[in-house]
Amino acid sequence: MANILGINLNELARAEVLKKIRGFLNSSEGHFIVTPNPEIILASHHDEEFFHILNQADLAIADGFGLKIAGLILGKKVPRLTGADLTLDLLRQANEQGTKILILNWQDGLSTKEEINAALQKEYPNLNFLVLNISRDIILKDELKQTINNFAPAILFNTLGFPYQEKLIFHNLKNLPTVRVALGIGGSFDFITGKIRRAPKLMRYLGLEWLWRLFKQPKRLRRIYNATFVFTKKLILTRFIVPHLYRPNVACFLYKKENRKIKVLIVERVDEPGHWQLPQGGRDGEDVATAGARELREETSTTAIIIKGVFKDLYRYSFPKTGDQERYRGSRRYQLDYKGQSQSLFIAEFTGSDSDIKINYWDHRAWQWIDLDQLLAVLHPLRQPGAKIYLTKFQSLKNI
Repeated sequence: MANILGINLNELARAEVLKKIRGFLNSSEGHFIVTPNPEIILASHHDEEFFHILNQADLAIADGFGLKIAGLILGKKVPRLTGADLTLDLLRQANEQGTKILILNWQDGLSTKEEINAALQKEYPNLNFLVLNISRDIILKDELKQTINNFAPAILFNTLGFPYQEKLIFHNLKNLPTVRVALGIGGSFDFITGKIRRAPKLMRYLGLEWLWRLFKQPKRLRRIYNATFVFTKKLILTRFIVPHLYRPNVACFLYKKENRKIKVLIVERVDEPGHWQLPQGGRDGEDVATAGARELREETSTTAIIIKGVFKDLYRYSFPKTGDQERYRGSRRYQLDYKGQSQSLFIAEFTGSDSDIKINYWDHRAWQWIDLDQLLAVLHPLRQPGAKIYLTKFQSLKNI
């Protein structure tokens, strides 16, 4: 398994991928396949749920020559198999074996349902398939789920584009009992319908397909710039510079007054039952106030707060160098290579209702209000040194 900027990728050649998928099809449960490319990996760094979902896949296949180069830089062999090629492989296999195929087609995409139907009937005369137009809603409506389950497909293709296609599969696969393999393939069917022409084989072999796409679709300039230059820059920084730096981070001290007592919100990590901490996260170039408010919104869904104080770079700590160090570095694993964290403090009073608090499922398993004088006793030992400093700052405020 190779890890490129936090996203795990299987190191399997094309034949091994197809063999694994055949095993999925013969199993008794559904499996989720993702095909990350550099652009997808960068996007996941700004969408924690998407990042989590990519790393929950049963099979992650590198789609993008940049990932092959990234693997070489990191000393890993990362074979490349594009989503377009994998789609063709699975269609040929299904055509030969009579496997039922479902295509969830983005209703606003380049290829219409009718065009996909015509192209597949012409190329794969024995293919048993159904094409359904859908929006980018990531939760399937009951009527649509019933239609899908009545057809009983074994393979599901989703053309919504990232991150919608991956999120839809992740949240709905358990409700599609006959589906054994589900994968998001973006615009792969646009090649089949002829809406987009693929780069010549030589350009694909040389990893220059991005240049062909730019020539054919100049409006993709920004996307291609991110997938080539921005991705490469981030990879180099992560490989050679980041290990010597402390990641800017913010701890969120959210409190409320109840029966003349002060209570503080703490959360329990999903990857370690019993590990309680203050909500926290990276600042991502933002000032402490902006980052703190964003982290509370992302981790608890609340915006009902009054900011009481911000303190920059109060506490610095290094990540453990041995043992199960990864569990202390947060769910956004592309930041694993930092030396540690330089933590700022965001203090705010909660003015909403407890019913409004909804923790994100990929970071936390539970939350609770704890009496101020019990805070240190309940927090995980790793979190206590910083919390002592934060308590002192909280108690120094005059506007509580």
